[in-house]
Amino acid sequence: MATTKTIKGGEFLIRETRAEDIFIPEEYNEEQKMMAQTCRDFVEKEVHPVVNQLDLHDRILLKKLMKGAGELGLMGVSVPEEFEGFGLNFISSMLAAEEMGRSFSFAVAFSAHTGIGTLPILYYGTDEQKKKYVPKLAKGEFIGAYCLTEPEAGSDANSGKSRAKLSEDGKHYILNGVKMWITNGGVADVLIVFAKIDPGKNLSAFIVDSKTTGIEIGPDEEKMGIKGSSTTQIYFNDVKVPVENLLGERDGGFKIALNILNLGRIKLGAATIGASKGVAEYAIKYANERKQFGKLISGFTAIQYKIAEMGMKIFAAESLSYRASHNIDETIQNCIAEGMDKGKASVEGMRQFSIECSISKVVCSEVLDYVADEAVQIYGGMGYSAETHVERAYRDARINRIFEGTNEINRMVIVGEILKRAFKGELDLMKPAMEVAKELTGIPDFSPPGNDYFEEKRKAIVNFKKAILMVSGAAIQKFMQSLNDEQELLFNAANMIMDTYAVESVLLRVEKLVKMKGEEKVSVYKDMLDVYLYDAASRINKEGVDAINSFAQGDEQMALLMGMKRYTKVQPVNVRLARRRIAEVLIAENKYCF
Repeated sequence: MATTKTIKGGEFLIRETRAEDIFIPEEYNEEQKMMAQTCRDFVEKEVHPVVNQLDLHDRILLKKLMKGAGELGLMGVSVPEEFEGFGLNFISSMLAAEEMGRSFSFAVAFSAHTGIGTLPILYYGTDEQKKKYVPKLAKGEFIGAYCLTEPEAGSDANSGKSRAKLSEDGKHYILNGVKMWITNGGVADVLIVFAKIDPGKNLSAFIVDSKTTGIEIGPDEEKMGIKGSSTTQIYFNDVKVPVENLLGERDGGFKIALNILNLGRIKLGAATIGASKGVAEYAIKYANERKQFGKLISGFTAIQYKIAEMGMKIFAAESLSYRASHNIDETIQNCIAEGMDKGKASVEGMRQFSIECSISKVVCSEVLDYVADEAVQIYGGMGYSAETHVERAYRDARINRIFEGTNEINRMVIVGEILKRAFKGELDLMKPAMEVAKELTGIPDFSPPGNDYFEEKRKAIVNFKKAILMVSGAAIQKFMQSLNDEQELLFNAANMIMDTYAVESVLLRVEKLVKMKGEEKVSVYKDMLDVYLYDAASRINKEGVDAINSFAQGDEQMALLMGMKRYTKVQPVNVRLARRRIAEVLIAENKYCF
């Protein structure tokens, strides 16, 4: 069966993407819209009325809500029909995660269950394991948890001290250790536990019944936010785990952990998009109700600036996340067409786009932080009151920059994975980098910008990519293998890459919208593209200049700085008026409406 040639993970940096080759949220089908509405109704009718009670560590209520979501089928959106799920594609599961992202701390419990609590078994389990656990997880009869982190093993997961030893009769693994920060720990029935099997040095994974003798569940942690999710320590004291509950291959746990984290990262991106939209809606509605100095505060241009920034940042985060999700879906389908099992194909899709998954995680979590912070500011003193949802959202938002690998770790993953693939020959960075180096010594292009709106934007984004290749190439030549130790430079490069991927995703979405709806109906979207690209150029320039000044000197420094100036030069934009037009639409709709 013929397969479609799809873009590879990270290849956006050196390969042009066409608008017709991406998915945008305006293309949801009716089934996806109905599923999203079911999620929205559940959140508004079942979760929002009880969030205060949920924040009191009410485990009975949390179990009830989880079971309710399961009965509606929301736990099994991406689970195959043979295991009593809906069997929908990856984009659909992202949309469900986004809608549930509006449910404050319940979103954390839901996401942990449907992602890292269920999919390791679905993707890596034996047929018997899948039949035993996945249908009950999909229906909410079982609640899942993922036990990886330990007191002395956070980001460095493979340094964990939990051990498993085969019993003398060979029927059980005897598990000992402590796990911490376990989401759903207090309500879970099924635990995915990572430990090293003696005398091995690498992690293995196990499916463990939480009621097994020797397991002690700690009390719920008192946290800054997401108080309604059950987060505990779990102690394993000579716990007997049947040998048939080994998940995947012996010593293969680290691979499972990494691949599932890729999934968790982009799903976290989706959830924070939903949360951002919900918080923006609170802020816009409050601005349309609150009067000061005799008029609504939504009439003040300082407030309009904040609302416009919220709208643009959310739009960009959503655009890049669903672009990546479509790439993952295509890769999964191509792998299946080539004869690969659905579970393995899904894992390969995540692995292939681990760079984009990390970009989504970082960008979306930082957008939510911005939106929540500015929502509190728009509310003023009331925003600091626990009576408001924005106060809770502000506290809840902070964890997302730590979850699923800190944003610092993910920034290093973005650059490290690109370089690793380049060194392996999977990503041909060398030729484009050499072309950029050659171009630097040539005569600059002084031709005036063309009349084609999108062509001008595409040219700017191509230049952003050249800036990334120029700075990265020079840094590699300077530091070689020791570049991994220069984390500030890795962060500079990662920020340039993320901004470029985000603004290109906005461009492609707006270009596709123009083809779908016509120029007149999408003028405000072009405003968002104009401002976002203009601002991104300044940010990319700053990151590149900082990096260059950190390692280059003399003629090399001068040449690189001239290159940065050339590659980040964009057409001027009246950002003041453009932001006002964006805010005007949001204020008129009284919600996030893009």
